Amino acid sequence: MASFSEYLAYFLAGYTALILAFYALSMAVPKAAFFARVLASYMALVASALVGVFVSILLRLVGYGQIAQWATGRSFKLFMILSTGVSFEVLDPKDHVGKTRPAVFIANHQSELDVLMLGSSFPKYCSMTAKSSLKKTPFLGWFMILSGAIFINRSNAKDARQAMSSAANEIRSRRQSVCMFPEGTRSYSKEPELLPFKKGAFHLAVQAQVPIVPMVVANYSHILWVKSLLFKSGTIPIRSKILLPF
Repeated sequence: MASFSEYLAYFLAGYTALILAFYALSMAVPKAAFFARVLASYMALVASALVGVFVSILLRLVGYGQIAQWATGRSFKLFMILSTGVSFEVLDPKDHVGKTRPAVFIANHQSELDVLMLGSSFPKYCSMTAKSSLKKTPFLGWFMILSGAIFINRSNAKDARQAMSSAANEIRSRRQSVCMFPEGTRSYSKEPELLPFKKGAFHLAVQAQVPIVPMVVANYSHILWVKSLLFKSGTIPIRSKILLPF
């Protein structure tokens, strides 16, 4: 009887072969590249989440647990460049993202590809906020718990306020920045536009008395547009500046 490791090896070999087959097919049928990159993205995400679990444990043991999300994000960036050819480039000549600590980082939220945007731009000593249901997601949820993500129950206002208060204390006491999507959900917009902002990020910045650093991501519907099965390789720019909310 085959062991679990053998079944896993068979699955990974078959999954990789399927990705390569779709990439080969895309030379004749361009839309096949969409399925190749979607499959490759999921593999890269799971791989980086697994790396993140071990990295989070290791960094905690040596006293650097606060940079676990940064380290894992950079591994995801590498996996995605190698498997899909998609990347984000931070155009920040004054290095607001790298030098501003602590801060509340905010970014526009276009699609699931924004996980890569965070992996490419996430600064050291920063934690992501996430909806509480992600705790139950295998691999990704484990990594987020171990790396100190701040989970918010959006259906419970009291829990959300408590999470924000905890985040403000973390920012002040440990100089740990926080990153949020103020739109609250993905816009899936083909044009450069924003959904209405939620107030949480701005209340948090005022409560913690720290600056807001917007990370403005260019519209990338020319790279990823699910409705037309478009997913191409390319580099997407991000710009940033500093805002003082108080």
